[in-house]
Amino acid sequence: MLRFYGDPIWLRIENANVSRIFQTLGSSIDEIPILWIAAPLTGLLVQPIIGYMSDNTWGKLGRRRPYFLIGAILTTLAIFIMPNSPTLWIAAGMLWIMDASINIAMEPFRVFVGGN
Repeated sequence: MLRFYGDPIWLRIENANVSRIFQTLGSSIDEIPILWIAAPLTGLLVQPIIGYMSDNTWGKLGRRRPYFLIGAILTTLAIFIMPNSPTLWIAAGMLWIMDASINIAMEPFRVFVGGN
């Protein structure tokens, strides 16, 4: 049940703060939409790969739980590193990692909830 609270919090933190972080690091208003392309592209690339991998994973934690854990840890690291980034490109890289991590955690959960 806590999972329903975690994902929206990550997404709200991302939506509320990332553009401001980019501006603080020197991005112009015109460059911000280009930097935000990370979200749809990572979803397009990561979701099918993680879906396939989680369907074929068998372990002590089950098929989906390892991805919840990995995604949560990577997202947490990206959330802490991004605002402390020394350059715009490191912050942009953290956005890509954060979006990919959110997808890693979110996609197996959708199947997990639907299967139970």
